[in-house]
Amino acid sequence: MFNKLEEVEDRFREVEGLLSDPAVLGDQKKFLALTREHAELSDVVGVFRRYRALGEEIEGHQELLQDADSDLREMAKEELPALEAEREELAGQLRLLLLPKDPNDSKNVILEIRAGTGGDEAALFAGDLFRMYSRYAESQGWRVELLSSSESEAGGFKEVIAMISGDRVYSRFKYESGTHRVQRVPETETQGRIHTSACTVAVLVEAEDVDVDINPSDLRIDVYRASGAGGQHVNKTESAVRITHIPTGLVVSCQDEKSQHKNRARAMKVLQSRLLDQMQSRQAAEQAANRKSQVGSGDRSERIRTYNFPQGRCTDHRIGLTLYKLDQIMQGGLEEVFEALSTHYQAEQLSGQEH
Repeated sequence: MFNKLEEVEDRFREVEGLLSDPAVLGDQKKFLALTREHAELSDVVGVFRRYRALGEEIEGHQELLQDADSDLREMAKEELPALEAEREELAGQLRLLLLPKDPNDSKNVILEIRAGTGGDEAALFAGDLFRMYSRYAESQGWRVELLSSSESEAGGFKEVIAMISGDRVYSRFKYESGTHRVQRVPETETQGRIHTSACTVAVLVEAEDVDVDINPSDLRIDVYRASGAGGQHVNKTESAVRITHIPTGLVVSCQDEKSQHKNRARAMKVLQSRLLDQMQSRQAAEQAANRKSQVGSGDRSERIRTYNFPQGRCTDHRIGLTLYKLDQIMQGGLEEVFEALSTHYQAEQLSGQEH
């Protein structure tokens, strides 16, 4: 581990030097990439330097245990356990910091929520989930941009797609893909019976042009008149766009904007991200045979969480986490859930490395 840490420290010094190089300062793309790398390395290097300094401090205290002065011996004896405990804690932090980084962690995401079983109640719950995620994103200072939506007559959404942009969005949202189940008494239920409904959530990495190469001849683009709520332009201009990717059969529609050009750009963004997701899922499936666990597989069929309103309970089935603070969670208070998921999967990665 220490050889690796010394390599990291060497690279940190090298990056520091490059950041003051006039040639790098003149190349904005390279400068930004190095700034990002410097920030990531500085976390590891800071902990490593503190760990090393503690080692020297502990050695000094161990020497004092042999000192002729009884007061110095007593002081060293008292302070050593706390220093050794801190060093052990830092060693654990370093093991986590050296885990392989997910290259997608720093990226933005496209969030897709679809109503599943449960009819109108599922659509209402899809709206609740979208508000929950939006509030969490806003609390982090992230931007939420609605890309496409299909509203239900009773309220909520049959489907809603949004882009969430900001600092390390995917690192927090990466474990949200799957089936989310809700148990509650619908407002229309006169007998007070609890109904169970479900929505599926898909979290896709925002694809950049370099990630996915789409051949224009593989696309069929149809334009049509928008339908549903939307003001005077609806049904008058052909502003809605449907893009079909012929090789895969993927279809993306977008009609939320008045401009056909904007709808087309948004639909292409979603299509790129879905194609990247397909490609990465295929790669993950191929690698799964060689891996102990497939972290954050994003399987949409997997029931990952239950929101039980009568009990005020939220349970994440993958890690056995139950919190009786559903009101806070639905208001966007997801940090405790996200932190528990992140810690769990980091521990799995660590145990995979140790075996």
